[in-house]
Amino acid sequence: RLLSSPWVADAHLRRVLPGTVRVTVVERRPAAVARFDEELYVIDERGAVIDQFGPNYAELDLPIVDGLDMAPPPAGRAAEDPHAVLAARLLGALQARPDLAARVSQVDVSDARNAVVLLKGESTLLRLGEDRFVDRLQSYVDLASTLRDRVALLDYVDLRFDERIYVRPQTVDRKSTRLNSS
Repeated sequence: RLLSSPWVADAHLRRVLPGTVRVTVVERRPAAVARFDEELYVIDERGAVIDQFGPNYAELDLPIVDGLDMAPPPAGRAAEDPHAVLAARLLGALQARPDLAARVSQVDVSDARNAVVLLKGESTLLRLGEDRFVDRLQSYVDLASTLRDRVALLDYVDLRFDERIYVRPQTVDRKSTRLNSS
């Protein structure tokens, strides 16, 4: 019954003679808030649903993951959808670098072969692909100021290609910048 709780990742029972039972519980660590249709769920680094997101989790500072299937997997079970698998791989890789993980605001896995990340306080989309997430994210962090010196407003930075970084500047919609003549 203990393992059936979505908050419990693992549990061990050990009998210590003559009359003691030691219980060790490993709790799941929230890694992100996943958006399934209009509902939000707290998930761990494997994409397993821990609980529905609500006011009791307001203090958590977690990235939002978009682009997942319309229905969450059963509580405690890792997601099998390719989009959720990509998100889980990204979140798992970021666990090795808490400094980078803390900067991630949003993740979009609508394309199951291209994780797109948005960092806190930035509007530039970072296209990371399906592997080498930490290396690519660190590469952007290292080059961000140089890129901004060359291109004032960045729409996206594509980091999927080994030795090349592709940058798309933001375009200004002329219709939205016209002054009202009245």
